[in-house]
Amino acid sequence: MGKTQKKKNLSDKVRKTKTSTEVKNNPFEVKINKQKFNILGRKTKHDRGLPGVSRSKAIKKRRETLLQEYKQKDKSRAFIDKRFAEYDTRLAPEEKMMKRFALERQRTYEKKDIYNLNEDEELTHYGQSLADIEKLIDNPDSESDTEDKGILSAEFTAGAHFGGGGGLLRKKVYSEEQAHEEDEEKKPKSRKELIEDLIVKSKKEKYERQTQREKATELTLKLDNDWKEIQALLAHKTPKSERNNKEEAKSKQEDYDIIVRELGFEMKAKPSDRLKTEQELAKEERERLQKLEADRLHRMRGEDPENETCKKPDHISADDLNDGFILDKSDKQTLMYNDGKFMIEGEQCEDEELEAEAEEESENQEEDSNEEGDADSSDADEDIGGGDGDDAENSEASDGSESEDNHSDLDSDSGNEGKEAVAKEKSEQKVKVKEQVLSEEEKKARTEAAKSELPFTFPAPETFNDLKSLLVDYSAEKQCVIIERILKCNHPSLAAGNKVKLEKLFSFLFEYVGELATGQPPGFRCIDMMVPHLYNLCQMFPDSASSHIQSVLKNSTHKIDQMVETKGRGTLPGLETIVYLKITAALYPTSDFRHPVVTPALVHMSQIITKCSVGTLQDVATGLIICCVFLEYVSLSQRFVPEVINFLLGVLHLAVPNTENLGYTLVPPFRCSGRASELLLIKDKAALDSWEMKPVSLSAVIRVEEEDELGQNHFRLSCVALSLDLIKRCIVLYGSLPAFHEIMQPIRTLISQHLPMDQFPQQLQKLSQEVLKDIESKPRLYNGLVFEKKKPVPLKLYTPKIKEVLDFGRKRGGSRQERERMRLVHKHKREFKAAIREIRRDNQFLARHRLAETLNKDSERKRKVKDLFNSLSAQEGEWKSLKKKKLKG
Repeated sequence: MGKTQKKKNLSDKVRKTKTSTEVKNNPFEVKINKQKFNILGRKTKHDRGLPGVSRSKAIKKRRETLLQEYKQKDKSRAFIDKRFAEYDTRLAPEEKMMKRFALERQRTYEKKDIYNLNEDEELTHYGQSLADIEKLIDNPDSESDTEDKGILSAEFTAGAHFGGGGGLLRKKVYSEEQAHEEDEEKKPKSRKELIEDLIVKSKKEKYERQTQREKATELTLKLDNDWKEIQALLAHKTPKSERNNKEEAKSKQEDYDIIVRELGFEMKAKPSDRLKTEQELAKEERERLQKLEADRLHRMRGEDPENETCKKPDHISADDLNDGFILDKSDKQTLMYNDGKFMIEGEQCEDEELEAEAEEESENQEEDSNEEGDADSSDADEDIGGGDGDDAENSEASDGSESEDNHSDLDSDSGNEGKEAVAKEKSEQKVKVKEQVLSEEEKKARTEAAKSELPFTFPAPETFNDLKSLLVDYSAEKQCVIIERILKCNHPSLAAGNKVKLEKLFSFLFEYVGELATGQPPGFRCIDMMVPHLYNLCQMFPDSASSHIQSVLKNSTHKIDQMVETKGRGTLPGLETIVYLKITAALYPTSDFRHPVVTPALVHMSQIITKCSVGTLQDVATGLIICCVFLEYVSLSQRFVPEVINFLLGVLHLAVPNTENLGYTLVPPFRCSGRASELLLIKDKAALDSWEMKPVSLSAVIRVEEEDELGQNHFRLSCVALSLDLIKRCIVLYGSLPAFHEIMQPIRTLISQHLPMDQFPQQLQKLSQEVLKDIESKPRLYNGLVFEKKKPVPLKLYTPKIKEVLDFGRKRGGSRQERERMRLVHKHKREFKAAIREIRRDNQFLARHRLAETLNKDSERKRKVKDLFNSLSAQEGEWKSLKKKKLKG
């Protein structure tokens, strides 16, 4: 029987119908999509929408599809039949069973053999089986007693150890004797008897092994002897080829053995000493120089440093008894005879007598030596004073009878000994007298030499005058030695203030080099020797060195600017500025794009050759030398310097006789005409024949004005040759520039059209031809700009071009395929965006579901924890109430 349904009231019907009409007609659920234009006859599908309804439908659909897939994720309920060839109809059931059985056996075999170590192969260690070693089975071939010592037989251990429990597990066959012995053995033995039996058995076994070994050795020896007898009968001559092969193999083996022995005796690597630091090396060098200076001062005062050190002990203890002296000679005087005369050792004689006696003694020694050489070997063996120990031993070994009585020659031998001792004493006295006579002269010579010697230690100069006073009286080599010793004695690591001193020393030395350049004559040799010391100081103190050089260049530039402002033109600097620029190139890298010292030097040189006027031959030479330095600066970087090109063009213009219609433009400080425009013109033809091409030296720059007319003409030709040589260097440097031919066009015009090469010597003519040839040999790296050849543009027509526009705002392609393609692209974009939107909504739905699950789990956990706490608190309350009742009861 089913339940009777309730009758629905009218109010329920009204409520249901009311809600449904409200949902359908709710204005808040309706979204109206407005259109910009109302087009007649167009049916609109999406003018109105219900976003809430569509959202609920989408959520419902996702619950039915996506949520179910999420719940079924990582869950497998399907049963898969993995039996081999179950659904293969090509195999018979017997074949299937056989293959399944084979696979099963293979699987079990693989499981069994995981830890199998190839049991079929027998593993050995030093020729002995590992299985026997594990079972503690002794090797029967062992011949050493030490290995068998202490090993007991299995029979003994079975009976003696642990009460012989192993015997219960063995079956024995008994005889009557064994039974009797066993009855005797059943009697308990004391510990002493057991130990005695053990000793007896071990000795017995040892004796048996020894006898067995002796028998084996006897048999081996007998076999060897028999084999030797047989081998003598079987001896035959081997062929030459086999002998040669054996000899070669033997020699190879011997060579190998020799190499192995050499390797064995080679020196093994030994740890070397630690490398000393820079501070330790500087300290040792300073101590060495101080010691040498102290020795020099001792020699200068006429003192002996060794005696001083010996006479003055460092420390004398209070308990010292002053018994540490050494007697040079014994106080006892020995008596001796010389040619029948009574002599006392130590007797003083005059110089003449000493010399005469020394000569006599030398003659006597020569005679004695000759006599000894002519004597027999037996007499030489019997000689006590002159015979060696090795000869005495040999004589004793050869003749024992002669060595029994050797006292007969004692008198003669003692006489010879006395003569030799006297001769030695007198010669020593003579040498001492001569040393005493010559010591005063040597002391004087030594004192003079010490005074003329260079001191080994020098203090660091505080001012420039101090440095100048130290160096001015010495040669260039000694000046370099002084600077080197100043650097070693005042190394920065030796004292705190040495760094400041050496920083000052760099500035003083730099200024001293400039002063050497302005001397008469200039000290270029000393300057070259000072550059390494400047380089070392620059590496030690780069900041102070660069700041000092910058200040020197700044002062020189400021002087030129002041002269240009006051007089309108500047004068070329002296040799000291050129030396400063050369040293700067040696101290710092000149190829950097920007450098704190080299860049100001380049700017200063460009200022010199552009702002300073050229009015004398000395100015021309100075400018050319600065151009040489400029090219040295840019030789690696190949930086283009237009000032050098303009200056060389101006120098060559000074040798042009006709200054009309030049075809090139001069740049200041040169002018087309004027007082100094003909500085390099040569009017004396005789100077052309006697001129020889030589490099222009720095010292010649100073002496130009002092020379005669012929020397000045020669100098003019040298300046022209130097200019052409510098142009050749510029061609090599700037040959790869795209504008090379435009840069060299003025120089090419001047040399080929205006320079009177016919009047110059043959060497200059050849040099100018080489310059022109080098310029023409460089290829042009670009083509000139020309107008492009175009089709003539037609005249504009005034007829309007009408384009039909049917639909505004629509993109229309040129053809049907293009329109179809645009339609497909538009559709693809729309579908792609819709797919991305759906994926994003699916991810949001799953994230909300995961969050709800997490919240539900957390709430459930909190509820359970709360219930546990409630039950525990109730139990605790009951326990406390029971406890109170027990206390009251």
